[in-house]
Amino acid sequence: MVKIIYTIALLISGVVFLSAQNEFQPHSVDSGNKGIIYNQEFAIGVKIHTNGFAIGLDLGKLKSYNKTTFLHFDIGEIHHPKETRQSFDFPSTITGKVSKAFKFGKRNNFYVLRAGLGKKRYFSEKAKRKGAAIGITYEGGFSLGLLKPYYLELFPVDGSPNSLPVSTKYSKENHYRFTDIFQIYGASGFTKGLSELSPVPGIHGSLAVHFDWGAFDEYLKALEVGVMLDFFTEKVPIMVEVDDIENNPYFINFFVNIQFGKRY
Repeated sequence: MVKIIYTIALLISGVVFLSAQNEFQPHSVDSGNKGIIYNQEFAIGVKIHTNGFAIGLDLGKLKSYNKTTFLHFDIGEIHHPKETRQSFDFPSTITGKVSKAFKFGKRNNFYVLRAGLGKKRYFSEKAKRKGAAIGITYEGGFSLGLLKPYYLELFPVDGSPNSLPVSTKYSKENHYRFTDIFQIYGASGFTKGLSELSPVPGIHGSLAVHFDWGAFDEYLKALEVGVMLDFFTEKVPIMVEVDDIENNPYFINFFVNIQFGKRY
C-alpha cells in the first residue's frame, strides 16, 4: 500500500509541475484560420482498471480551446485483488451440462454507479488546430455501490449422485461448505441474486493524463491513463475473510480509458 501511495504522489506531483511549466492564456483564432468553433462535446469511454472495468459517458462544455468542464457518469464492476477464476468442468450425470467456472471464496459481486463533475485542460496550443494534444483531466463525485450475492452450486448434503447441485449463497451457517473446495460443483448463473441487491454509498475521484488526437476535430478520439480512488462508507464484503484475505472500504486502481465522441 505504501508503494501505491508513493507512486500516486509522484504522478500527481509530475502532472502539477508540467501544468505549471506549460500554462498559457487562451488566444483568439485569427481571421485566416477560423475553422469551426464548438461549444459542447460528449464522449463514451471504456475504462479498464487494475481490478475491474467501467463504461462511462462525459458531457462537456468547452470554456475555451484548452479548457472543458464536464459531467461524468459511469457504471462498472470492482473485483477483489485476491479473486481467482477456476473450473472443474464437471459433467452432470442428470442434465449433461458442464459446471461453470467459479471464484473460490467470493461472496458478493460489487457493481458501482458513479456521477461527478470534472475538468479537462490541455497543455499544448496544438489544441487550437488539428493535431494531437496532451492535457490533464480530474473528476470527482458520488458513488453508489451495489452488492449482489454470489451463488455457488454446491453438491447435495447427502452426497446422492442422482441429486442436482444446490444453488447457495454465503452465510455464517454454511461457511464450512461454501469455503470447502470439494463441496463446490460450479458457479450459478449471472441472474441469480439480482433481486437481492443491497446499496453501499460512497465517493470517488480520478486524475489522468489525457491524449487527444485531433483536439479541435468534430469527432473526439482520446486516451487517458491515470489513477482512481473509490471510497465507501463501510467495508465491502466481496470475499469471505479467511487466511490473509481482507475486505476494505476503499479501492485504489490504475486505469486506461479509451474515448470516442463528438463535438458540436
